[in-house]
Amino acid sequence: MIEFSLKHKQPQAVSFSLGLVTQRIVFMGTPEFAVASLDALVKAGCNIVGVVTAPDKPAGRGMQLTQSAVKQYAVEHNLKVLQPVKLKQEGFLAELKALQADLQVVVAFRMLPEIVWNMPTKGTINLHGSLLPQYRGAAPINWAVINGEKETGVTTFKLKHEIDTGDIILQESFAIGENDTAGDVHDKMKEIGAALLVKTVQAIEAGTVSEVPQTAPQNTLKHAPKIFTETCQINFNATVDEVHNLIRGLAPYPTAFTFLNNKKLKVFSVTKEMTDEHINAGEYETDNKTYLKFACSNGYIHVQDIQLEGKKRMDIKSFLSGYRFN
Repeated sequence: MIEFSLKHKQPQAVSFSLGLVTQRIVFMGTPEFAVASLDALVKAGCNIVGVVTAPDKPAGRGMQLTQSAVKQYAVEHNLKVLQPVKLKQEGFLAELKALQADLQVVVAFRMLPEIVWNMPTKGTINLHGSLLPQYRGAAPINWAVINGEKETGVTTFKLKHEIDTGDIILQESFAIGENDTAGDVHDKMKEIGAALLVKTVQAIEAGTVSEVPQTAPQNTLKHAPKIFTETCQINFNATVDEVHNLIRGLAPYPTAFTFLNNKKLKVFSVTKEMTDEHINAGEYETDNKTYLKFACSNGYIHVQDIQLEGKKRMDIKSFLSGYRFN
Protein backbone atom coordinates (compact mmCIF):
# COMPACT_ATOMS: atom_id res chain seq x y z
CA MET A 1 0.00 0.00 0.00
CA ILE A 2 1.29 3.45 -0.87
CA GLU A 3 2.30 5.56 2.15
CA PHE A 4 0.91 9.10 1.74
CA SER A 5 2.88 12.15 2.78
CA LEU A 6 0.15 13.56 5.00
CA LYS A 7 0.56 15.49 8.22
CA HIS A 8 0.19 13.20 11.22
CA LYS A 9 -3.21 13.53 12.80
CA GLN A 10 -4.49 12.10 16.04
CA PRO A 11 -6.71 9.10 15.22
CA GLN A 12 -10.40 9.89 15.32
CA ALA A 13 -12.62 8.08 17.78
CA VAL A 14 -13.88 4.74 16.49
CA SER A 15 -17.03 3.18 17.93
CA PHE A 16 -17.18 -0.53 18.69
CA SER A 17 -18.32 -2.80 21.49
CA LEU A 18 -15.75 -3.23 24.23
CA GLY A 19 -15.14 -6.86 24.97
CA LEU A 20 -12.33 -8.30 27.06
CA VAL A 21 -9.61 -9.48 24.70
CA THR A 22 -7.06 -11.52 26.60
CA GLN A 23 -5.24 -13.13 23.70
CA ARG A 24 -1.67 -11.92 23.33
CA ILE A 25 -1.34 -9.80 20.18
CA VAL A 26 1.72 -8.58 18.29
CA PHE A 27 0.94 -5.66 15.95
CA MET A 28 2.99 -5.05 12.78
CA GLY A 29 2.78 -1.78 10.84
CA THR A 30 4.70 1.32 9.85
CA PRO A 31 2.86 4.34 8.33
CA GLU A 32 0.22 6.69 9.67
CA PHE A 33 -2.51 4.51 8.09
CA ALA A 34 -1.62 1.73 10.55
CA VAL A 35 -1.75 4.03 13.59
CA ALA A 36 -5.56 4.21 13.46
CA SER A 37 -5.76 0.41 13.67
CA LEU A 38 -3.27 0.15 16.53
CA ASP A 39 -5.07 2.92 18.41
CA ALA A 40 -8.42 1.18 17.92
CA LEU A 41 -7.06 -2.11 19.27
CA VAL A 42 -5.56 -0.37 22.30
CA LYS A 43 -8.81 1.48 23.03
CA ALA A 44 -10.75 -1.77 22.68
CA GLY A 45 -8.71 -3.24 25.51
CA CYS A 46 -6.66 -5.64 23.39
CA ASN A 47 -3.56 -7.12 24.97
CA ILE A 48 -0.81 -5.72 22.73
CA VAL A 49 2.38 -7.40 23.89
CA GLY A 50 4.61 -6.02 21.16
CA VAL A 51 4.77 -3.75 18.12
CA VAL A 52 6.96 -4.51 15.11
CA THR A 53 7.77 -1.59 12.80
CA ALA A 54 10.43 -0.33 10.40
CA PRO A 55 13.84 0.83 11.66
CA ASP A 56 14.35 4.56 12.14
CA LYS A 57 15.37 6.25 8.88
CA PRO A 58 17.23 9.48 8.01
CA ALA A 59 14.79 12.10 6.74
CA GLY A 60 14.54 15.84 6.10
CA ARG A 61 17.24 18.31 5.16
CA GLY A 62 19.29 17.42 8.21
CA MET A 63 18.89 13.68 7.50
CA GLN A 64 18.13 13.07 11.15
CA LEU A 65 16.85 9.67 12.22
CA THR A 66 13.04 9.68 12.14
CA GLN A 67 10.71 7.21 13.81
CA SER A 68 7.81 5.65 11.94
CA ALA A 69 4.31 6.86 12.84
CA VAL A 70 3.61 3.48 14.44
CA LYS A 71 6.74 3.64 16.59
CA GLN A 72 5.86 7.14 17.76
CA TYR A 73 2.44 5.90 18.88
CA ALA A 74 3.88 2.78 20.52
CA VAL A 75 6.47 4.76 22.50
CA GLU A 76 3.81 7.25 23.66
CA HIS A 77 1.70 4.33 24.94
CA ASN A 78 4.57 2.37 26.52
CA LEU A 79 4.29 -0.57 24.12
CA LYS A 80 7.29 -2.81 23.48
CA VAL A 81 8.83 -2.02 20.07
CA LEU A 82 10.85 -4.29 17.79
CA GLN A 83 12.56 -2.82 14.69
CA PRO A 84 14.23 -5.60 12.72
CA VAL A 85 16.29 -4.79 9.64
CA LYS A 86 15.67 -8.30 8.34
CA LEU A 87 12.73 -10.43 9.40
CA LYS A 88 14.74 -13.66 9.39
CA GLN A 89 17.40 -12.42 11.80
CA GLU A 90 17.89 -14.91 14.61
CA GLY A 91 17.85 -12.20 17.26
CA PHE A 92 14.54 -10.80 16.04
CA LEU A 93 12.94 -14.25 15.74
CA ALA A 94 14.00 -15.06 19.29
CA GLU A 95 12.53 -11.79 20.61
CA LEU A 96 9.32 -12.34 18.66
CA LYS A 97 8.95 -15.90 19.93
CA ALA A 98 9.54 -14.74 23.50
CA LEU A 99 6.47 -12.52 23.26
CA GLN A 100 4.37 -15.71 23.01
CA ALA A 101 1.77 -14.11 20.79
CA ASP A 102 -1.50 -15.92 20.22
CA LEU A 103 -2.22 -13.72 17.21
CA GLN A 104 -0.31 -11.33 14.96
CA VAL A 105 -2.02 -8.38 13.26
CA VAL A 106 -0.50 -6.78 10.15
CA VAL A 107 -1.51 -3.37 8.76
CA ALA A 108 0.56 -1.66 6.04
CA PHE A 109 3.75 -3.59 6.71
CA ARG A 110 6.19 -5.47 4.52
CA MET A 111 5.97 -9.08 3.33
CA LEU A 112 6.44 -11.62 6.10
CA PRO A 113 8.39 -14.88 5.76
CA GLU A 114 6.49 -18.01 6.76
CA ILE A 115 8.61 -18.46 9.87
CA VAL A 116 7.11 -15.17 11.12
CA TRP A 117 3.47 -15.34 9.99
CA ASN A 118 3.11 -18.97 11.03
CA MET A 119 4.54 -18.45 14.53
CA PRO A 120 1.41 -17.60 16.62
CA THR A 121 -1.02 -20.36 17.58
CA LYS A 122 -3.92 -18.47 15.96
CA GLY A 123 -1.89 -17.35 12.95
CA THR A 124 -1.52 -13.88 11.45
CA ILE A 125 -4.27 -11.65 10.08
CA ASN A 126 -3.91 -8.75 7.68
CA LEU A 127 -6.03 -5.67 6.98
CA HIS A 128 -6.06 -4.98 3.23
CA GLY A 129 -7.37 -1.85 1.53
CA SER A 130 -9.73 -3.43 -0.98
CA LEU A 131 -12.59 -5.87 -1.31
CA LEU A 132 -10.52 -8.97 -1.92
CA PRO A 133 -9.95 -10.80 -4.18
CA GLN A 134 -10.04 -7.56 -6.20
CA TYR A 135 -7.02 -5.26 -6.08
CA ARG A 136 -4.43 -7.53 -4.56
CA GLY A 137 -1.08 -5.78 -4.37
CA ALA A 138 0.82 -2.79 -3.05
CA ALA A 139 -1.42 0.10 -4.14
CA PRO A 140 -5.11 -0.89 -3.89
CA ILE A 141 -6.34 2.60 -2.99
CA ASN A 142 -4.62 4.25 -5.93
CA TRP A 143 -5.73 1.72 -8.53
CA ALA A 144 -9.36 1.67 -7.39
CA VAL A 145 -9.55 5.43 -7.96
CA ILE A 146 -7.50 5.36 -11.17
CA ASN A 147 -9.88 2.73 -12.58
CA GLY A 148 -12.90 4.87 -11.73
CA GLU A 149 -14.43 2.48 -9.19
CA LYS A 150 -17.54 3.75 -7.41
CA GLU A 151 -16.96 1.49 -4.42
CA THR A 152 -14.08 -0.02 -2.48
CA GLY A 153 -13.65 -1.40 1.02
CA VAL A 154 -11.48 -3.21 3.51
CA THR A 155 -10.87 -6.89 4.14
CA THR A 156 -9.41 -8.83 7.03
CA PHE A 157 -7.92 -12.18 6.09
CA LYS A 158 -5.51 -14.89 7.24
CA LEU A 159 -2.01 -14.73 5.82
CA LYS A 160 -0.66 -17.61 3.75
CA HIS A 161 2.07 -18.15 1.14
CA GLU A 162 0.68 -16.23 -1.84
CA ILE A 163 0.30 -12.46 -1.31
CA ASP A 164 -3.23 -11.26 -0.43
CA THR A 165 -4.82 -14.64 -1.16
CA GLY A 166 -5.64 -15.90 2.35
CA ASP A 167 -9.10 -16.83 3.58
CA ILE A 168 -11.38 -13.83 4.14
CA ILE A 169 -12.66 -13.16 7.65
CA LEU A 170 -14.64 -9.89 7.39
CA GLN A 171 -15.24 -7.18 4.78
CA GLU A 172 -16.85 -3.75 4.73
CA SER A 173 -17.48 -1.59 1.67
CA PHE A 174 -17.90 2.17 1.21
CA ALA A 175 -18.51 4.55 -1.69
CA ILE A 176 -15.87 6.47 -3.64
CA GLY A 177 -17.12 9.94 -4.57
CA GLU A 178 -16.72 11.24 -8.12
CA ASN A 179 -14.06 13.73 -7.04
CA ASP A 180 -12.51 11.77 -4.17
CA THR A 181 -8.73 11.55 -4.33
CA ALA A 182 -6.64 8.61 -3.19
CA GLY A 183 -5.91 10.71 -0.09
CA ASP A 184 -9.64 11.07 0.65
CA VAL A 185 -10.17 7.32 0.29
CA HIS A 186 -7.09 6.65 2.44
CA ASP A 187 -8.48 8.77 5.29
CA LYS A 188 -11.92 7.11 5.16
CA MET A 189 -10.40 3.67 4.88
CA LYS A 190 -8.07 3.91 7.85
CA GLU A 191 -11.01 4.54 10.22
CA ILE A 192 -13.36 1.99 8.66
CA GLY A 193 -10.53 -0.53 8.57
CA ALA A 194 -9.63 0.08 12.20
CA ALA A 195 -13.17 -0.67 13.34
CA LEU A 196 -13.34 -3.80 11.17
CA LEU A 197 -10.03 -5.00 12.57
CA VAL A 198 -11.32 -4.71 16.13
CA LYS A 199 -14.43 -6.74 15.20
CA THR A 200 -12.17 -9.36 13.65
CA VAL A 201 -9.91 -9.66 16.68
CA GLN A 202 -12.92 -9.88 19.00
CA ALA A 203 -14.48 -12.59 16.81
CA ILE A 204 -11.25 -14.60 16.88
CA GLU A 205 -11.19 -14.27 20.68
CA ALA A 206 -14.81 -15.44 20.89
CA GLY A 207 -14.21 -18.32 18.48
CA THR A 208 -16.97 -17.13 16.12
CA VAL A 209 -14.81 -16.59 13.04
CA SER A 210 -15.95 -18.15 9.77
CA GLU A 211 -13.18 -17.98 7.17
CA VAL A 212 -14.13 -17.96 3.49
CA PRO A 213 -11.66 -18.89 0.72
CA GLN A 214 -11.11 -16.28 -1.99
CA THR A 215 -12.71 -17.42 -5.24
CA ALA A 216 -12.91 -15.54 -8.52
CA PRO A 217 -12.00 -16.34 -12.13
CA GLN A 218 -8.52 -15.04 -12.93
CA ASN A 219 -9.79 -13.09 -15.93
CA THR A 220 -12.09 -11.03 -13.69
CA LEU A 221 -9.42 -9.91 -11.23
CA LYS A 222 -8.16 -6.32 -11.10
CA HIS A 223 -4.67 -5.88 -9.73
CA ALA A 224 -2.93 -3.18 -7.68
CA PRO A 225 0.79 -3.27 -8.47
CA LYS A 226 3.32 -0.79 -7.17
CA ILE A 227 3.12 2.69 -8.70
CA PHE A 228 6.11 3.67 -10.84
CA THR A 229 7.08 7.02 -12.39
CA GLU A 230 5.82 6.03 -15.83
CA THR A 231 2.39 5.32 -14.31
CA CYS A 232 2.20 8.95 -13.18
CA GLN A 233 2.76 10.69 -16.50
CA ILE A 234 -0.51 11.93 -17.96
CA ASN A 235 -1.48 10.58 -21.38
CA PHE A 236 -3.71 13.23 -22.94
CA ASN A 237 -4.79 10.85 -25.70
CA ALA A 238 -7.02 9.29 -23.04
CA THR A 239 -10.54 10.54 -22.30
CA VAL A 240 -11.30 13.38 -19.90
CA ASP A 241 -12.66 10.91 -17.36
CA GLU A 242 -9.59 8.68 -17.60
CA VAL A 243 -7.22 11.61 -17.09
CA HIS A 244 -9.35 12.95 -14.22
CA ASN A 245 -9.30 9.53 -12.53
CA LEU A 246 -5.53 9.18 -12.95
CA ILE A 247 -4.92 12.59 -11.38
CA ARG A 248 -7.15 12.02 -8.36
CA GLY A 249 -5.91 8.43 -8.02
CA LEU A 250 -2.35 9.72 -7.57
CA ALA A 251 -3.16 12.68 -5.31
CA PRO A 252 -1.66 13.73 -2.99
CA TYR A 253 1.13 11.20 -3.60
CA PRO A 254 2.97 10.24 -5.77
CA THR A 255 1.10 12.78 -7.99
CA ALA A 256 0.32 12.77 -11.70
CA PHE A 257 2.43 15.02 -13.90
CA THR A 258 2.91 16.46 -17.36
CA PHE A 259 5.34 19.01 -18.80
CA LEU A 260 4.91 22.74 -19.34
CA ASN A 261 7.61 24.44 -21.40
CA ASN A 262 9.96 21.51 -20.69
CA LYS A 263 9.45 21.67 -16.91
CA LYS A 264 7.68 19.01 -14.89
CA LEU A 265 4.22 20.09 -13.78
CA LYS A 266 2.61 18.11 -10.96
CA VAL A 267 -1.18 18.17 -11.04
CA PHE A 268 -3.16 17.58 -7.84
CA SER A 269 -6.71 18.45 -8.91
CA VAL A 270 -8.65 19.37 -12.04
CA THR A 271 -12.14 20.08 -13.32
CA LYS A 272 -13.60 18.62 -16.52
CA GLU A 273 -14.90 20.24 -19.70
CA MET A 274 -16.48 18.05 -22.38
CA THR A 275 -16.60 19.11 -26.03
CA ASP A 276 -17.56 17.72 -29.44
CA GLU A 277 -15.12 20.01 -31.20
CA HIS A 278 -12.01 18.65 -32.87
CA ILE A 279 -9.04 19.32 -30.58
CA ASN A 280 -5.41 18.20 -30.53
CA ALA A 281 -4.74 16.10 -27.46
CA GLY A 282 -1.97 17.47 -25.27
CA GLU A 283 -2.18 21.09 -26.37
CA TYR A 284 -2.97 23.71 -23.74
CA GLU A 285 -4.92 26.95 -23.67
CA THR A 286 -4.86 29.77 -21.11
CA ASP A 287 -6.15 33.30 -20.63
CA ASN A 288 -3.08 34.03 -18.44
CA LYS A 289 -5.38 34.99 -15.56
CA THR A 290 -7.93 32.39 -14.46
CA TYR A 291 -7.50 29.12 -16.34
CA LEU A 292 -5.02 26.71 -17.87
CA LYS A 293 -6.53 23.73 -19.64
CA PHE A 294 -5.08 20.73 -21.47
CA ALA A 295 -6.85 18.97 -24.32
CA CYS A 296 -7.73 15.28 -23.99
CA SER A 297 -9.34 13.03 -26.60
CA ASN A 298 -12.88 14.30 -25.91
CA GLY A 299 -12.54 17.54 -23.97
CA TYR A 300 -10.33 19.49 -21.59
CA ILE A 301 -9.08 19.20 -18.06
CA HIS A 302 -8.70 22.53 -16.24
CA VAL A 303 -5.84 22.30 -13.77
CA GLN A 304 -6.72 23.75 -10.36
CA ASP A 305 -3.96 22.78 -7.92
CA ILE A 306 -0.45 22.41 -9.34
CA GLN A 307 3.27 22.54 -8.64
CA LEU A 308 5.81 23.48 -11.30
CA GLU A 309 9.30 22.03 -11.03
CA GLY A 310 11.35 24.23 -8.69
CA LYS A 311 8.29 26.08 -7.34
CA LYS A 312 5.90 25.60 -4.44
CA ARG A 313 2.43 24.09 -4.77
CA MET A 314 -0.28 26.67 -5.54
CA ASP A 315 -3.74 27.24 -6.98
CA ILE A 316 -4.04 28.09 -10.67
CA LYS A 317 -4.79 31.81 -10.24
CA SER A 318 -1.73 32.29 -8.04
CA PHE A 319 0.36 30.36 -10.54
CA LEU A 320 -0.82 32.36 -13.55
CA SER A 321 -0.28 35.69 -11.81
CA GLY A 322 3.45 35.05 -11.72
CA TYR A 323 4.09 32.81 -14.73
CA ARG A 324 5.10 33.88 -18.23
CA PHE A 325 4.47 31.46 -21.09
CA ASN A 326 7.03 31.04 -23.85
